[in-house]
Amino acid sequence: MDQESAVSAKKSAGARTRKKTEPDSSGPSAARSAEKTGTTDANVMDTSLEVLKGVGPARQKALDKAGLFCFRDLLYYLPRRYVDRSILKDSLLAEGEATIVVRVQNFFVTHGRKSRLMVQTRTENGQPVNLVFFRGIPYFRHAFKKDTLYVISGKLESFGGLQMIHPDFEALEDDDSLLHVGRVVPIYPGSDNLKKAGLDSRGLRRMVREALDTLTSGTVELETLPESVRNSQGLIGRMQALEQIHFPGSPDDLEGARSYIKFEELYLFGVLMARKREKRQSFPRELWPLPFGKSSLVDRLLSHLPFKPTAGQISAIDHMIRDCQTDASRAYLLQGDVGSGKTLIAFAAALHYIENGIQVALMAPTEILARQHFATLSSYINAASMITDIRLELLTGADPKKSRDRILARAEEGDVDLLIGTHSLIEDRVAFSNLGLIIVDEQHRFGVEQREKLRRKGKNPDMIAMTATPIPRSLCLTAFADLELVLLKEKPAERQSVETMWLTEERRQALNKSIRNHLKEDEQGFIVYPMIQESEKIDIKAATEGFEELKATFPEFRIELLHGRLGTDEKQSIMKEFRAGRIQLLVSTTVIEVGVDIPNATMMIIEHAERFGISQLHQLRGRIGRGNKKGFCVLMSDSQSEESKTRLQALVDSHDGFYLSEVDLKLRGPGELLGLKQHGLPDFRLSDLVQDQKLVQKTYELAVAHPELPREGIRQIRRQFEEGIMVFPT
Repeated sequence: MDQESAVSAKKSAGARTRKKTEPDSSGPSAARSAEKTGTTDANVMDTSLEVLKGVGPARQKALDKAGLFCFRDLLYYLPRRYVDRSILKDSLLAEGEATIVVRVQNFFVTHGRKSRLMVQTRTENGQPVNLVFFRGIPYFRHAFKKDTLYVISGKLESFGGLQMIHPDFEALEDDDSLLHVGRVVPIYPGSDNLKKAGLDSRGLRRMVREALDTLTSGTVELETLPESVRNSQGLIGRMQALEQIHFPGSPDDLEGARSYIKFEELYLFGVLMARKREKRQSFPRELWPLPFGKSSLVDRLLSHLPFKPTAGQISAIDHMIRDCQTDASRAYLLQGDVGSGKTLIAFAAALHYIENGIQVALMAPTEILARQHFATLSSYINAASMITDIRLELLTGADPKKSRDRILARAEEGDVDLLIGTHSLIEDRVAFSNLGLIIVDEQHRFGVEQREKLRRKGKNPDMIAMTATPIPRSLCLTAFADLELVLLKEKPAERQSVETMWLTEERRQALNKSIRNHLKEDEQGFIVYPMIQESEKIDIKAATEGFEELKATFPEFRIELLHGRLGTDEKQSIMKEFRAGRIQLLVSTTVIEVGVDIPNATMMIIEHAERFGISQLHQLRGRIGRGNKKGFCVLMSDSQSEESKTRLQALVDSHDGFYLSEVDLKLRGPGELLGLKQHGLPDFRLSDLVQDQKLVQKTYELAVAHPELPREGIRQIRRQFEEGIMVFPT
């Protein structure tokens, strides 16, 4: 029998002897899996992995730690790469990686300085190849049988003839089909726990093969996509895709499988977001803001501003308030570049509610930002003589108990119109009498459940989510697709320009001279050091050393250091002094890229700028030039990496936050762009929001047009995406 015939016969035997049993989706194994995965509507895909051969308590524990509880989890645990171990057809062997068919002639153990098992084999055309094993000799000496065909895969070396050391191998006479050699072989992501349980790529391949054979032998409907959508896009079926993503027969098979899985996850997520928006809009409105143009408080606010609102700002207020006259609650993503006036717009919208006796809550991610909002809105209220009309309060985790209890009692009784706070707003003790609008600043810094918990404290309230990080369209169509986009591109005419330059250390002396000249003109500045959680102590030390050097360089000016380990009172005192102009230079490791508003600050010096992302640098740059003087931003970096050069040069060349966010997305990916990887970012297995932007657009449009799914599609959404169970509870 030749090599091809042997392999063909082997595959046929494997096909005839595969299990034809289908696990009972209502049995104990499905119930245990459902308990672990939170699935209440289980089917065969939710069968526990404990029904597979060789999965005992130890392996089950390792699989649980890897998040693999059921067939669904296992089959979507995709290979990280593939190795081509197709059988070599050439008659003459040469050194290098190869997969060949051999027949065992003899085997024996040799003893010396190091014992070894020698397995003597010949190819079908008679070429000798020795297989050598130094480890596991008791096992391997029983793994080979004389005059039996094996497929072996490894590195052929010349050592008194051709040999392979510790090759992968499979007997062609086994009942199982070829998994580990003689084909394109999947290599899976691993962990120490999985490897200790004997679940390396080889062990996982066996499990995946058994799960696929079990599912394809049954009759349960397992498609997740509407048939009409799948056919219109020319996609293969789901089970065919799962078969080919794990065991591709050719590069075309693999490409077809990848195309299906990318489409499936983007389409299902689009349906999830469309359903979430539809569900929110199905809640009947209980509280109505005043119609646009009917709020005397808004008229007073706008007439007392030190600048003229832009047409874009007025249009944004009009758009949101008009929509909120409908019977359904609304949710907006107010997206604007640095300095576009998002806070003013949100406050003007809030006044339409407050004047109609409705409470508003504003949640910010940090105490510094919450206090900044409180100070900014207080200044608006004072300038417009609205002190008696608006009862404004600030709630943070650092408040004394007596003050905190007073604010909580007033909010619950309805005696607070606008409550500003941090995560403290979602605590169980916080209650409102008549909450109708929630405003979430830098909303991507909050988890989905945190935002929903605040929303549940109101009477089906409207929501305005604000972000100063311009979000690329592919993210707007995925992570934020349930929110209606309100876009601000226009900046107030009064905003001063900011010159950006990239300097190396050799220009330090000239920079210090320029800083001194500006300080003499009574201007202020920031010196920012990077802060990365994993190296917080090192970063604070670097900032502290820089702080001491600056004090020595500029002894005639007051310089202070602000970092995250300072107490709340100390941080508050420093910011108060800086805002009052009594501190000339503020050295900081704290995240100040959003919310801090010091009109007299004209200088932003960013040390080790290569350690920041483009969007972070753009936000930091936006902290200056807010008064009547031009600002300048200096990026200090000696980095020679190409990515750093691209990033820093992009900041020098452009002030367009939307363009910069696209560059940042390509360089760092969506999780890093948003600052926190896991807040609201969907768990895509193959899709890339940079490379697959056209597919993101197409699947979202199809999902909106065809939102009805087979039941299995809903099960897949519930298992794959964080918000799945919340949006599809049953």
